[in-house]
Amino acid sequence: MLVTVVEMVGVLAGVTGVAVGLIALRAARRSVRVCLDALDRRAAVEGPVDSRAIRDVALYRYEALDEMTGRLSFSLALINGFGDGVVLTSINGRTETRTYARAVRGGKGLQPLSPEEEHAVRAARLGIGPEVEPQRLPG
Repeated sequence: MLVTVVEMVGVLAGVTGVAVGLIALRAARRSVRVCLDALDRRAAVEGPVDSRAIRDVALYRYEALDEMTGRLSFSLALINGFGDGVVLTSINGRTETRTYARAVRGGKGLQPLSPEEEHAVRAARLGIGPEVEPQRLPG
């Protein structure tokens, strides 16, 4: 008798799992259809969309050096639909300016990014640009 109850509970759990899976699959398919419809409508209005083209831009200005004020240093992220692109950084001081360019792939730097560069890339990916307000970043 105990084995029969355990078997019935197992069967009920299995059937419930399959039902939940089918409901999730239907919801996922519905979401994909909605997204594809939105892309079709956008393509009809704007023409075909090239995901390789730069589409996300964010400019993050900050004070990199104590000697300079006015937020003259900056990081500029230029990212495409795949999260690939470049982040350009200019550190401005009284007597010299240093400029860096780092490649970005999938939203991550191929080289380590500074916190300001990461902030610019994140803002670009989130569509917060073109100019991002300064915020205190962990140092």
